[in-house]
Amino acid sequence: MSIQKISTEQLRRMGDQEGLVLQGCGGDPQEWLDGINQILTEEGILKKGAGFENAYSFHHDGLTCLLFPFKKDMELDIGKLAVWRMGTHSTFGGTWLSDYVPNRLGGFVQVQESKAEPEHVKPDCPLIGTDGNIFHLMGKASETLRKNGMQEQAEEMRNRIFQCQSYDSALSIIGDYVNITSAHQENCMDMEME
Repeated sequence: MSIQKISTEQLRRMGDQEGLVLQGCGGDPQEWLDGINQILTEEGILKKGAGFENAYSFHHDGLTCLLFPFKKDMELDIGKLAVWRMGTHSTFGGTWLSDYVPNRLGGFVQVQESKAEPEHVKPDCPLIGTDGNIFHLMGKASETLRKNGMQEQAEEMRNRIFQCQSYDSALSIIGDYVNITSAHQENCMDMEME
């Protein structure tokens, strides 16, 4: 059993969860966890040896509050818990997480799912029409990455190239890091700018 301290901002990011919030829980949080488990077991709310194994402690409006999160496989009589919560509200200030956050903290914050790998913009690198030696191409691509503040990507690219087994694989790796463009196009653009 553990009790983790969290901020109200962390609580606002729990929109995909539900649980019981008790307000004004001064003293030892472990005693609260043990005591709530005992009371709810005696009331027939927690069944078949079920209990809250974890709780979250947070402070709001000068009160120490505890969140007892519901687990998916928890044997719990939610109807009896609702009746118990209303009957003991004056003692424990019990409410659901889904009521507490919108009514006391301004609502849940939408957590945007981050992509596994941040998308980076690949800089253009003029390799078509230049010396086709893989070390020359790797050097040009590394230089382009460094000029664009992508030193780590340049090193990562070189390490991957040194481990690959074929010219085609090495070219493919370079293409993962830079947009391969024509050296002729870049020369034409330079002349237009002059």
